[in-house]
Amino acid sequence: MKTLVIVTHPSIETSVINKRWVEELKKYPEKYTVHELHKVYPDGNIDAEKEQHFIESHSNLILQFPVYWFNSPPLLKKWLDDVFAYGWAYGSNGGDKLKNRKVALAVSAGIKKEDYSEEGRYRYTLEHLLSPFETTFLYCNADFRSFFAYYGAENEPGEIDPGTSESELEKSARDYLNFIDNL
Repeated sequence: MKTLVIVTHPSIETSVINKRWVEELKKYPEKYTVHELHKVYPDGNIDAEKEQHFIESHSNLILQFPVYWFNSPPLLKKWLDDVFAYGWAYGSNGGDKLKNRKVALAVSAGIKKEDYSEEGRYRYTLEHLLSPFETTFLYCNADFRSFFAYYGAENEPGEIDPGTSESELEKSARDYLNFIDNL
């Protein structure tokens, strides 16, 4: 079965990293299903049952998003709250739909990697900041496989670190697919 990639980016058209990753994923529709939440649910009203069936029809699950204020975009949090419901994702009455499913994150951090350290500017690692996702997946008995990250520098929305070359962007896209393929 294919890997479902839930993309949550409120302005994917102006994105550099996430947009490039989506373009690369879409080259292989036999392997990956790209599901862009902001395009499917522009009003934020999520069809939880539809999303649950969508997840069930795929073998692996990836959540792809830019790190916003050291968290995910709000629509992804709402999606998790609505879709990972009692009795489906967890609980005593059949809540096992994520059990042993390989899941991972793909994030664009927007900040230099060295700033995400105990000695860095923000004093926390990206691993630490993303730990609520890992805990959520562990709670649902999923097989959490960590995350893929693209670190950059803080810029205006949609801009890329001026020091990032086109080849680095292309390498990031290839490395991302390799990460997914080796879950």
